[in-house]
Amino acid sequence: MHWLFGDQLGPHFLTSGEAGPAHESPLLMIEARSVFRRRRFHRAKAHLVLSAMRHRAAELGDRVTYVRADTYRQGLDRATRGRPVNVHHPTSHAALRLVESLPHVTVGPARGFLVPPGDFAAWADGHHGKHLRQEAFYHWVRRGLGLLMDGDGPAGGRWNLDHDNREPPPRDARTLPVARPYRPREDETDEEVRHDLDRWERDGDVSFVGRDGPRLFPATRAEARRALHRFVEHRLATFGPYEDAMLGDDPVMSHSLLSSSLNLGLLNPAECIDEAEKAWREGRAPLNSVEGFVRQIAGWREYVWQLYWYFGDDYRRSNTLRHTDPLPDWWNSLDSDAVRANCLRTVLAQVRDTGWTHHIPRLMVLGSYALQRGWDPAAVTDWFHRSFVDGYDWVMLPNVIGMSQYADGGRMTTKPYTSGGAYMNRMSDLCGPCDYRPGERTGEHACPYTAGYWYFLDRHRDLLAGNHRIAQPVRQLDRLADLDDVRRQEDARGDEPP
Repeated sequence: MHWLFGDQLGPHFLTSGEAGPAHESPLLMIEARSVFRRRRFHRAKAHLVLSAMRHRAAELGDRVTYVRADTYRQGLDRATRGRPVNVHHPTSHAALRLVESLPHVTVGPARGFLVPPGDFAAWADGHHGKHLRQEAFYHWVRRGLGLLMDGDGPAGGRWNLDHDNREPPPRDARTLPVARPYRPREDETDEEVRHDLDRWERDGDVSFVGRDGPRLFPATRAEARRALHRFVEHRLATFGPYEDAMLGDDPVMSHSLLSSSLNLGLLNPAECIDEAEKAWREGRAPLNSVEGFVRQIAGWREYVWQLYWYFGDDYRRSNTLRHTDPLPDWWNSLDSDAVRANCLRTVLAQVRDTGWTHHIPRLMVLGSYALQRGWDPAAVTDWFHRSFVDGYDWVMLPNVIGMSQYADGGRMTTKPYTSGGAYMNRMSDLCGPCDYRPGERTGEHACPYTAGYWYFLDRHRDLLAGNHRIAQPVRQLDRLADLDDVRRQEDARGDEPP
């Protein structure tokens, strides 16, 4: 019997070889209620995961034994009675500890990623485990796998086209003039899932945050393929220039919305890259957009996966900045109505309503605010894991600990990713209708991001002064005549919503 976890749902998890299941061998899937008791997940996330698992079980028919149990151990005992079971390498340290603790379970290699972990470890060890920068990794992956290459060099002559992909949103545009993304239609399986979630909440068995419905992301392989096709054919061409921009009325912009499908295993990253590269070679999408998309998958997604395992489980306890403040209730409950700052209110509402925002709101609105306030990075990581439909431990641990919260002191990135309101004003339309002004540090209209930026640099100036990428603004602290006022103002703000 072969055991499929709930994020191993695509056909590439059922092919033979490398401990994969033989043709027509029996399969096992376990829906463990304890997963939803341990964390207060976003309701849309719980719905998507259960819908995807139940849809996959229906597709597999009599070949699969689908067990609904309190825990994985309970479900496994009920289904196997101690008989041997194979499983692909799971995607979290906790799940790996579980399967390795079970005497009759054989763990095979991971699937759904581009590079074997042993190959990455050899590359990282060659750098002595230090300075493992995403850019160098990205070049290595593209060379090794022949992705977007012309002979021995990168297509177009440059590895990185970020310079072409940092446009602010079009002036006076409320939305991008681009075709809407694919959205699935719910069916009776979704109705059953919603009924079960309602019942569990009424019984006090579990508790969720956020809103659920209608389902916005694919729950089947067929839906995920349609989403990929629509992105490549109708949205990829405009993805690149505005991938770092934000519009309050257009949260999806030209983004692919494929992360949840990739992380559920419904799509293979290789097929997404192949489709995008084919679009460029056939003249259907410009190179800067295609390179930006390939970078997100072969560069960033793969890099995060590899670092999760290379750094190990102790990485989650990294806290170089010694941030220990708990997350406030308004943040945990996604209470956007309590927030005055338009950027944060808008993005928090997007998370509440959909369980998703693209990478710039995550990093520069949500993550930056948490970093400036000094919240516990482990709690911030858990919040992102629980609150996003595409959030998994392997995704969020390096993204939040390493990049967003700089808790590893630069092991993963070269500087803290935080900024004042000027960045928000340049890259979005969110500052115009706001009560605060991005250029003001103190007073009634002081932007909480602008004041928070200087407040953060001031608190950590000794640590950051030696960082060449941020040393200049640290030196500017001594030229701020109102720095004492900023300190008093931000100390008084505490964890009140801005």
